[in-house]
Amino acid sequence: MNSLLDAFMPKEKIKSTHVFFIATVAFAIILGIWAVFTLTGKVDPFFLPPPTEVVKTAINLFTQGDFIKDIGITVFRVMAGFIIAAVIALPLGLMIGTYAPVSAFLEYVVSFVRYLPASAFIPLFILWIGIDEPEKIAVIILGSLPQLILMIATNVRNVPLSMIEVSYTLGTTKANVLWKIILPKALPDIMDTFRTVLGWAWTYVIVAELVGASSGIGFMIIQSQRMMNTANIFVGILTIGLIGMIIDVLFKICHKKFFFWNN
Repeated sequence: MNSLLDAFMPKEKIKSTHVFFIATVAFAIILGIWAVFTLTGKVDPFFLPPPTEVVKTAINLFTQGDFIKDIGITVFRVMAGFIIAAVIALPLGLMIGTYAPVSAFLEYVVSFVRYLPASAFIPLFILWIGIDEPEKIAVIILGSLPQLILMIATNVRNVPLSMIEVSYTLGTTKANVLWKIILPKALPDIMDTFRTVLGWAWTYVIVAELVGASSGIGFMIIQSQRMMNTANIFVGILTIGLIGMIIDVLFKICHKKFFFWNN
């Protein structure tokens, strides 16, 4: 316990077992508060169903309905849109963050697009490309791409200029400094950027599935709202949170494995 108490120092690290214990306590407190307000009748179950009802509903959805299929479709949409956005954003972000003329040409355009709400383009995307999968994926790309480009450019700009200057004295050419110095140094931060924006991509896909969709978690949520089935809505929301947490943990594991020198 002393090591845990000693961890209350700025930038101090703690053991993974302590992390698991503290996180479990946090979830237990939230679950306890939820249970107290619902199981005692302080809150109408219609507005906030008790945990036991949500668990029963989840079991029914996973064993009897098409909810697993909805989850798979939503995950596919998110990952397809995000991967396309990441593949485009990585080179553009590197160029904007490295070369001032490219930044002057592209950064303000990307900044302008970044403030355009992706959800506002849903009617246009339906008009242009229909209501099938490309429309859902296009919403995710539009919502994720500008954010990724600008955040990657910022990651690149955070590379110390002293490292670049030293690389010149060691024989690195101007043509190679991007690949040999800037990119390797910025990659850990770029992975954190991917992790952050992927979380945002989930909000875009749910919005896309609320309009013109016939499958997916968002479609299940809007159908449950129409049938006044609050427990189903909670199962959908909590499922998204659980998937997001798993993805977040996987990103952190990959970060520690591939960039252990930066942890």
